[in-house]
Amino acid sequence: MLRISVLEQAIAALDRPNRETITNAVDLAVHCEALGYNRFWVSEHHNNQTIVGTAPEILMAAIASKTKTIRVGSAGIMLPHYSAFKVAEQFRVLDSLAPGRIDLGLGRAPGSDGRTAFALNPLANERPAQFPSDVRDLVAWVTGGPLIDKHPFGALEAFPKGDTAPEVWILGSSNYGAQIAAHFGLPYCFAWFFSDGRGAAEAVEIYRRSFQPSNLCQEPYVGLCVWAFAAETEEEAQFHYSSRAKWKIFRERGLFLPIEPPEVALQQEYDERERERLERDRATAFIGTPSKVMEQLKCLGAEMAIDEMALVAWVYDEDVRRKSFSLIANAADLPKLESGARASSA
Repeated sequence: MLRISVLEQAIAALDRPNRETITNAVDLAVHCEALGYNRFWVSEHHNNQTIVGTAPEILMAAIASKTKTIRVGSAGIMLPHYSAFKVAEQFRVLDSLAPGRIDLGLGRAPGSDGRTAFALNPLANERPAQFPSDVRDLVAWVTGGPLIDKHPFGALEAFPKGDTAPEVWILGSSNYGAQIAAHFGLPYCFAWFFSDGRGAAEAVEIYRRSFQPSNLCQEPYVGLCVWAFAAETEEEAQFHYSSRAKWKIFRERGLFLPIEPPEVALQQEYDERERERLERDRATAFIGTPSKVMEQLKCLGAEMAIDEMALVAWVYDEDVRRKSFSLIANAADLPKLESGARASSA
């Protein structure tokens, strides 16, 4: 059975304070927990006017305090910016706040431009090459396992200790991440929405073929993260998608701006090449009525034998976005929480 989860990117909106974007992310997690989604992941980006979630570990703590059953995770922690030991400590604390519900998704990309990456870590140009060994050490610290023999930090332990540990994932959009996940025996999630799936089949095939079972994951486990949006009618879905469509065109122009209302986005004029791109995007995007979107997701999942999908949606109106997740949950027949099982504010 295909599991359905959520990726929240904390998208800024025109004329909306950034603080509302962050509080909306927490509220959406509570909403999606009640709808029966499996996980709620938050992303990490820096120096970006569009995506303002810069500290997933802090946002995760807020979400964990407001929820009770849904898994809460990072998608991901961009490990080259940080000390593996410090990340292990952060996620051990998170696991103490929400035992058995924390996911630690790891990525190698900067989530920013080169200058910003350097500001985050002066060794930014060197650290990506250390990603495999950093993953190895982080997994050991966060799960309480031993480090390799004669490791210079072999005597260090990440506290607080507990009976549970975060579930470690490798995230990516290339063959490299698939190889790392397979080597360490970790679940793998491909960012389909980055490139409309280009390279996904090859990466997933490499992951499955090369997978080495571990104490953390006995068999390959594959996720896809896709952009998906549903409304009651096709016309309504296409209308709200216009905000995302314009943003993608402006990204190609080198402009990363807050998302705009669809009424504003639809007034934009495009050249012939951009109009062709818009039509191509609309034809391949997971947008439309709930039944249409769910059928698209199921077909993709079956075609690639996917275990889980995380859905991300950008629209200007927060109520419309929440409704999309409700419509998709209903179409997927997710098991909703009873009202008495919902967590209260902590």
